[in-house]
Amino acid sequence: MSKQVRFSSGRAWLFFYLNKYRWQLLSGSLFVLASVAFGVVLPRYVGHAIDDLKAGNVTYQKLTWSVLIIIGASVIGGVFLYFQRRTLINMSRYIEYDLRQDFYGHLQHLPLEFFQHQRTGDLMARATNDLGAVRQIVGPAIMYSEQTLFRVLIILPIMFRISVKLTVILLLTMPLVTLTVKYFGHQIHVRFEKIQEFFSEITARAQENLTGVRVVRAFAQERSERRAFARLNDEYVERNLDLVRLSAVFRPLMQFFIGLGFVAILLVGGRETAQGHMSLGEFAAFNLYLEQLIWPLIAMGYVTNLIQRGTASLKRMHEIMATAPSIADGSEADHALTEIKGKIEFRNLTYRYADGPPVLQDINLVIEPGQTVAFIGRTGAGKSTLMNMVPRLLDAAPDMVLIDDHPIRRIPLQVLRANIGYVPQETFLFSERLAENIAWGAPSANAEHIERAADLAGLADDVNEFPKRYDTILGERGITLSGGQKQRTAIARAVIRQPKILILDDSLSAVDTYTEEKILTRLRDVMRGRTSLIVAHRISTVKDADVICVLDHGRIVERGTHETLMQLGGQYADLYERQLLEEELAAS
Repeated sequence: MSKQVRFSSGRAWLFFYLNKYRWQLLSGSLFVLASVAFGVVLPRYVGHAIDDLKAGNVTYQKLTWSVLIIIGASVIGGVFLYFQRRTLINMSRYIEYDLRQDFYGHLQHLPLEFFQHQRTGDLMARATNDLGAVRQIVGPAIMYSEQTLFRVLIILPIMFRISVKLTVILLLTMPLVTLTVKYFGHQIHVRFEKIQEFFSEITARAQENLTGVRVVRAFAQERSERRAFARLNDEYVERNLDLVRLSAVFRPLMQFFIGLGFVAILLVGGRETAQGHMSLGEFAAFNLYLEQLIWPLIAMGYVTNLIQRGTASLKRMHEIMATAPSIADGSEADHALTEIKGKIEFRNLTYRYADGPPVLQDINLVIEPGQTVAFIGRTGAGKSTLMNMVPRLLDAAPDMVLIDDHPIRRIPLQVLRANIGYVPQETFLFSERLAENIAWGAPSANAEHIERAADLAGLADDVNEFPKRYDTILGERGITLSGGQKQRTAIARAVIRQPKILILDDSLSAVDTYTEEKILTRLRDVMRGRTSLIVAHRISTVKDADVICVLDHGRIVERGTHETLMQLGGQYADLYERQLLEEELAAS
């Protein structure tokens, strides 16, 4: 869907999927019509049989024939009922599948800023609870609505033919039913929308607690968190009970108005039959037709519930789908560019988040292919933001970032990111085997490639001590590994791709200086011939880089080699002296 046309509303979006399965919808509708048509046969033959019995001219042959017709119509109607459910409900499941796929795919294309303002729990609620409610619209709601429509269209003319007076009496009660549906339907929609929003709150709370379970236990906050969750849960139950109470009034009230019509028909119809204006068989048939209409009329309440809940959920899902990806291949993308060499240029680069102050200002830097350039500076200086510009995780203004002398937006995203090995500041590992995590960005990698990458990242010795070695399951977010092992796994995941550009964003902060030196020594062979960008806080990590850039308040305030910057006696030299002193104090 991210590459498809955007839809102006949730209904337009849903109609797109209904149109995709229009033949299933059409055939399912025909099955509904056939099922209703064969069901309508039954009251007619029952009425004829009653009139024949009363007249005394019934024969065994006629009675047998009527019974066979009734049984045959019931069997055929049941077969069509089976096919209508199989076709329409299956269609709803296929649409649910497509919706889930497109919703997930759309999330994959949204920029980082979107996830900084949107909670994971809320997105999970929309992808599960809301999606299930939307499926009800295109499945049971359509099926029961068509049953009601076809029965009304077929049965009402027959009832008019039997008795105009009785049919008019029946129709007089219908406005009461319609007004009931309209009023309660609106109330259900409003309350269910609020329930779904609150369900997102519960999901987000649970997700945050499960993700941060170590922090919760470390601060002994289990009881406090249980109480907080219980308060949310109580509120959620109370909101649902409000909706249940509303629904509990809705359906009985509908049945009451329908029952009023039934009583009126019995009184007037009984008198009409007694006076000879209609036969007993006609009166019986009329009541059987009325009985066939009762369920559809009652089902209107159920369908209204489904539609109101579904439209509320559809609106919530469409809010996400209507968010256009701000980083995507535009018209300027040149798909003839299939590889990159690794030259990077930042040209007058200035960047800010939303309406905040600039986090990068007037960055001018040219990095030649194969160079190793390091970035150092205090926290919040803009180092990670600058790194995110290269794979277009953040998008700078046009012509401010260039790769191989091409504006970065000319390079297709798939080509750009396939040539970059990126180790972010916050390491994320999947709940899979260690081997799968290392080979995650290189699906064609074999066991030899995986072991080689782990060795380059300084992880091989640790892996050899694991009982299952590379088949070790890491657990959620790599919980079974230490901080340093996580970082080295992420480095192995980056280098296995043999990228043209390697970005290490403070990726050695969790290892000791000895391990750091060992990893950097092995990585020098990997970096040779590749453009490497290294972000670090420790001087020992960056001192051998071709160029070192010192960032402060979003600006490059110093640049040069380690020796040049030491002779300059500025921020870099001051940081180096302080780190030396810290190491001496730690050793003493």
